[in-house]
Amino acid sequence: MSKLRVSSFSISLDGFGAGPNQDLENPLGVGGTDLHQWFFGTQAFQKMYGDSDGSTGIDNDFAMRGFENLGAWIMGRNMFGPIRGEWPDQEWKGWWGDNPPYHTPVFVLTHHSRAPIEMEGGTTFYFVTDGIASALQKAKEAAKGKDIRVGGGVATIREYLKAGLIDEMHLAISPVLLGSGEHLLQGIDLKKLGYRCIEHVPTETTTHVVIGK
Repeated sequence: MSKLRVSSFSISLDGFGAGPNQDLENPLGVGGTDLHQWFFGTQAFQKMYGDSDGSTGIDNDFAMRGFENLGAWIMGRNMFGPIRGEWPDQEWKGWWGDNPPYHTPVFVLTHHSRAPIEMEGGTTFYFVTDGIASALQKAKEAAKGKDIRVGGGVATIREYLKAGLIDEMHLAISPVLLGSGEHLLQGIDLKKLGYRCIEHVPTETTTHVVIGK
């Protein structure tokens, strides 16, 4: 049966999943790039951009797991881009160039409607204006029994967590402090929602924690 998953989502030691002041120059917020150093050198990351190099090992294994059996993605408007409010035009098509690394339908949560955007490599962005339940239903239909990955950002993951809809969440806890930004778990009682730690693996660059029901 299809699962709703969060995979390879990096947070700081103080719990922030993105830094403050996201903009075109800082797509992950100020300091947010530091959260993902464990991932950038992996073979999984390099493969996303057509490079056959990259490290193997535990970090790469977790990164690769995040792409297995995926039939659709869900993301928030902030993850798709820095533009806020009404779409000024149809020019912005994401951070990732003509061939994004998703290769499935991607459902973008937004308050402002927009026509779907078909990209190279099998990615099509669909813009959903009627909430997280609707996005999940559309993603399930598109995934055809495969899993659905919630890519982010923080606010989107929090909404699905609070609704108890996430089946499994892999966090990579990076050894950095951000001090401010978007906190992932503040005010969310994971234990009360039925979640528990099902895997915990430290490496030289991060600590991998998998939470599930």
